[in-house]
Amino acid sequence: MVLKVKGLKKQENKWYHKYRWIYTSSNKLVIGGKSAEQNEELVRKFMPNARYVVMHTKDPGSPFSILISDSPTKEDMEETEIFTASFSRAWRERKKSVMVDTFLMEQIIKKKSMKTGTFGVIGEVDRKPVSLKLHLTKQEDKIRAVPFAKKGAIKIAPGKINKDRFAEQIAVKFEAPLEEVLNALPTGGFRIC
Repeated sequence: MVLKVKGLKKQENKWYHKYRWIYTSSNKLVIGGKSAEQNEELVRKFMPNARYVVMHTKDPGSPFSILISDSPTKEDMEETEIFTASFSRAWRERKKSVMVDTFLMEQIIKKKSMKTGTFGVIGEVDRKPVSLKLHLTKQEDKIRAVPFAKKGAIKIAPGKINKDRFAEQIAVKFEAPLEEVLNALPTGGFRIC
């Protein structure tokens, strides 16, 4: 089904729009891969900047989320943790929380024997449980699922509503293209909180 909404204008795409991305509440960019190939691409792209914070779930199946900031706040860190957890396999599995590892880009290693999108981490890793929850809103005039409350946002969590059906409802509510909404959502089912 193709859903068309009147009055939509063509939106400019930036280089990071092909990945998972959001801005934190303090306007710091967070980028994560949608696949093993994109995780590989992103980590290699940002490896020269060793001070960036990187996050990944303890278990496979999440983005390598990179917080693009030399001095992130506590809120930036917490929001990036929620982003990482929510866009992991845990959402599809309808988990309430998942363990997220936090480390610096300079700690990442890649051995020839490692599969695409797989990396090792040397040194200390901060690991903590993180709840899965997001808020649908607009950033850069695009629908985004962000980890913080904002006026007019719709709070969502893992649930039983099919992604396609849920996306159609959100596209109508926000008067946004269906493809844009689908790209903004995690994989799995939904419920409105």
